[in-house]
Amino acid sequence: MTLSAPETLIYSSLFIGGDWVKPSTDRVITPIDASTEQPLGSVPDAAEADVDSAVAAARAAFDAPNGWSGWEPVRRAEVMLRLADAIDARAEKFVARVSAQNGMPVAVARQLEIGYPSAVLRYYAGLAEDLTLTETREGLFGGPIDVRRVPVGVVAAIVPWNFPQALSMFKIAPAMAAGCTVVIKPSPETVLDAYLFAEAVEAAGVPAGVINIVPGGREVGAYLVAHRGVDKVAFTGSTEAGRTIAETCGRLLRPVTLELGGKSAAIVLDDADLDLARIGEGLFGSTLLNNGQTCFLGTRVLAPRSRYDEVVDAFTALAGSLTVGAAADPTTQIGPMATAKQRERVETYIARGRSEGARITVGGGRPAHLDRGWFVEPTVFADVDNSAVVAREEIFGPVLSLIAYDDLDDAVRIANDSDFGLGGTVWTGDPERGAALAHRVHTGTIGVNRYIPDPAAPFGGVKASGLGRELGPEGLAGYLQFQTIYR
Repeated sequence: MTLSAPETLIYSSLFIGGDWVKPSTDRVITPIDASTEQPLGSVPDAAEADVDSAVAAARAAFDAPNGWSGWEPVRRAEVMLRLADAIDARAEKFVARVSAQNGMPVAVARQLEIGYPSAVLRYYAGLAEDLTLTETREGLFGGPIDVRRVPVGVVAAIVPWNFPQALSMFKIAPAMAAGCTVVIKPSPETVLDAYLFAEAVEAAGVPAGVINIVPGGREVGAYLVAHRGVDKVAFTGSTEAGRTIAETCGRLLRPVTLELGGKSAAIVLDDADLDLARIGEGLFGSTLLNNGQTCFLGTRVLAPRSRYDEVVDAFTALAGSLTVGAAADPTTQIGPMATAKQRERVETYIARGRSEGARITVGGGRPAHLDRGWFVEPTVFADVDNSAVVAREEIFGPVLSLIAYDDLDDAVRIANDSDFGLGGTVWTGDPERGAALAHRVHTGTIGVNRYIPDPAAPFGGVKASGLGRELGPEGLAGYLQFQTIYR
């Protein structure tokens, strides 16, 4: 059964301070259905005055004598669990809105845009219940010392369009658990799901000002990042934008978490099982998930020369077998790019790969059976050198580059010869051998014969893939700071 796209949704207010308030301008954002190229509705385009109001509401909720920051963690956890329930109650609406806006196949959205966010929220509610706020130590010079964990303050959370709800919750859940308040700036491409989240916040009885939402573009984001009322910034997006945010936060001495781009290596070892009936789902999830619009994907496939042709044939068969279609169709495995500009970017990289001499084994164009929507065929490049542009730069589309290596040392050298270090996989019949190789790869996360970020473990990158970590207890630590009291 095909899931219908959401009805045309017109919102005229902003969610600030626990209430729906009139925006300061008449400007609107009009999200477009990536599969049909038709408008889906409109929401207000926030201006600087609206950001000021949102930050003030978050500050008031944080600083009030009985404010959120002063609540016992177990009490905050109760609110978080109610919010998780409210999100789950709107599950199919989230699926419809997200997939229509960014082209994510509904089968992927059901996995990662509903169950995953509420699972993250419940995980951090559990951590909050066990959070120790004060530890007393005996000082070396005599007298007790209280070491307090206190929330960092007002958090600016800037979220991209590719996994808007999951990546929002990477920031919201630990911030709430720590006692912080949040101003969220969703991407202008995915704003309708942010409004549904606001409705869940309201229904769950989250205290006024704890969560505020200001849709807008880069200018609104830049103003929020530099706002004097913000205490920490959490950003997921491109490396280019991350560098700009890091410069601003460095100048302000403001804590920042940056989860940025990737160009991860999927290392196929000489003993790997290449039977797609057994490993195809795992390969797909770690190399082409969400139409290739996923930061951690292993889009550089490293194959041993002794089995290079087999690996090329396997990935060619995988890409060629995928169903390309409208995001709302539950049989779709590859949907459209999120925007016309993103499709243009992907097609530019495909043309560059051709010009550099790489060989396309499948794909390379637009699907002939789809005359509307921003679609690109899943594309595999063979005979790629790791110095090629398609092997160096993040394409953010369904494009894989297959690179040959001589031995394990050569595989590690190629994997580490990248500006990025976010994800990666090792494919092998010997998991212990795979784990030993994974230890040698310079990356923030890596999987052996599988890959999915787990809420219980830190997620993030090294090099140009970012700073800091989200998820796990380590993600909570980023929203707390220490105060020492000598007694």
